[in-house]
Amino acid sequence: MKRETFFLKVAVFLIGLPVLAICIAVFPELIQAVNSNTEWPFPERFFIVFLYVTSFPFYFFLYQSFKLLRYIDENKAFSELTVKGLKTMKVCAFTISILYVSGIPIFHMMAVDPPVPLIATLIAFVSFMIAVFVAILQKLLKNAIDIKSENDLTI
Repeated sequence: MKRETFFLKVAVFLIGLPVLAICIAVFPELIQAVNSNTEWPFPERFFIVFLYVTSFPFYFFLYQSFKLLRYIDENKAFSELTVKGLKTMKVCAFTISILYVSGIPIFHMMAVDPPVPLIATLIAFVSFMIAVFVAILQKLLKNAIDIKSENDLTI
């Protein structure tokens, strides 16, 4: 592993650990609490399923980030594989944003404490900003690859 990307790979790994810990330790406790109390209405059950569902695009985004760092290690940073990976990352980030924006009305319907919809809004906003940044990066990389291939053909 190259030193330049080692820190970033460790950072990607460390970003995924807290979410994995929550999925393994906290969510099963919530499921147990919901199943033991049959009076809980549908929205609370939806909330738990919602949290699990939103973790899938998050981890796929981290996986694509790790693949992108591996392409950089292999000197394939300016390739169509990288552009395709960035496109997938963009879709994952937009998916997270859309999921949280669509979940905000349900959080209000559940009459949860005000921080929960605020946190959902914050997550949606941050993931949208990440998606926009990745889209810009994808466009710039695609243009750079096109210019490079055009220059290779003229020489």
